[in-house]
Parts: sequence; C-alpha cells; structure tokens
Amino acid sequence: MSVMESNGLKVADRCDACGAQAYVEVVMNSGSLLFCAHHARKLKDSYSKSAIEVRDYTDQLYTQAD
Repeated sequence: MSVMESNGLKVADRCDACGAQAYVEVVMNSGSLLFCAHHARKLKDSYSKSAIEVRDYTDQLYTQAD
C-alpha cells in the first residue's frame, strides 16, 4: 500500500495525543499521526503546513441511526 492509499481508520485506532478514538489521519513524510476530532482541530496549524495529506473521517461522528 502506498502512502496515499488508505483503508480508513478502525475503532481500535487511537489519538496520539490523548488515546481517544482517532478520526483524523495526518500523513507526514516520516509516517502518520492519528488524532481525535478535538486534537485535530486544536493542532491543525501545527501540522497543516508539513502534512502530505490529511484524511478526515469526522463525518462518521455525525451519522444518525434509523
């Protein structure tokens, strides 16, 4: 799998800052960082300039059950 390919995040994937469920994957030259929605927003200025890609799955937080 290349750097730009993704299988999405799993329930077991955890935020590197706090350990909550990860919803954002930040792909850097050196590897990926995973963040919960809160830390992704809080740290966006820090990683946005050097990230290769940001994969945001926070839309999964807002799905409604029937």
